Amino acid sequence: MAQTNPNSDAVPAATRVIAIANQKGGVGKTTTAINLATALAATGRPVLLIDLDPQGNASTGLGINRAMRAVTAYHLLLGEANLAEATTTTIVPGLSLVPSAVDLAGAELELIDFDRREQRLHDALSAGAGAFAYVLIDCPPSLNLLTLNALVSADAVLVPLQCEFFALEGVSHLITTVERVRQGLNPRLSVQGIVLTMFDRRNNLSEQVAGDVRAYFGETVYSTVIPRNVRVSEAPSHGRPVLLYDAKCSGSEAYLALATEFLRREQAADAPSASPAI
Repeated sequence: MAQTNPNSDAVPAATRVIAIANQKGGVGKTTTAINLATALAATGRPVLLIDLDPQGNASTGLGINRAMRAVTAYHLLLGEANLAEATTTTIVPGLSLVPSAVDLAGAELELIDFDRREQRLHDALSAGAGAFAYVLIDCPPSLNLLTLNALVSADAVLVPLQCEFFALEGVSHLITTVERVRQGLNPRLSVQGIVLTMFDRRNNLSEQVAGDVRAYFGETVYSTVIPRNVRVSEAPSHGRPVLLYDAKCSGSEAYLALATEFLRREQAADAPSASPAI
């Protein structure tokens, strides 16, 4: 990865930017982004979710249909709109969204000739993110230029990890990428935590994978696990976070617990020695 001078204009200090990333699809990344953002907004903190995945599932899961996406993350990255123009309200009080659309898939090619192409999102956030306590970025399931923009923008990375056989291998690739970005583009980037998702206590493999991940990554792994839950799977088709769709189901309870643990980690991050590290 080529060395590039980090942007001197920082995102406002009061705003924490968290990239939610895993290059493997189907790990609960978007579900985690939607419901963690919802739970954080429920605490009274203003939250912005940026849908940086061309599939646009986070936008759909928050009830923003494609006809409502006139200005998207595509326009933000290409400089055709600023952050305020690209941001829309959602059905969740206190949660705003920069939606995605399929044209975002072409942004990588269009950005090739742009100056600071890895820092387009960082520059946009630096100019307009001060109104938010947290900015969460739902990354695409690949390590491409869109994900690189998210990692350059972020203070930390949250990694959802499905409890399946190849889990550790996929996370190892992502951790290597995070380290390269930290060395070359964003020295403040850290791993905020790893969240075990789609956990099935009836399945011995889930228990085995969880044990292996905790043995390898230690305290970086969240204590909270997100279970397999049919209500979590149903909620996106209704355009609602599971916390609004069924607040009492096990999935909702898990995401509320995750938000509580997330905030504890964020408070502890003020003391560098207490921050989880790889």
